[in-house]
Amino acid sequence: MTKKVLIVDDEPNIVAALEYLLQKNGYAVKVAANGEDALAQLDAFEPDLVLLDVMMPKVSGYEVCQRMRAQPQWRHIKIVILSAKGREVEVSKGMSLGADLYVTKPFSSTELVTTIDKLLSGAA
Repeated sequence: MTKKVLIVDDEPNIVAALEYLLQKNGYAVKVAANGEDALAQLDAFEPDLVLLDVMMPKVSGYEVCQRMRAQPQWRHIKIVILSAKGREVEVSKGMSLGADLYVTKPFSSTELVTTIDKLLSGAA
């Protein structure tokens, strides 16, 4: 069964690169440009993993993460936060809100796909 990834980021160049790379590696991909849109897509798309930017319009990535972990039907979804905010306090906040992984920008796209593969296979 094809694994599904929801990319939540408001930077079109990052979205385009990630979408291409994930599809090339066999994932079904949907995109949300802000946190509000991401929350609206969760039930319809039922992703296995969410790539979540922190700094977004309307609803922040931190708030999306917190809301996802508060809902029983979304708790199983893996959350990888992608953020330019790499200080220890931000990483700690993301992890304490329920993220499975916190990756700082810039990042290696290839390494990110490998990490996603591991998270979704249960090897991480």
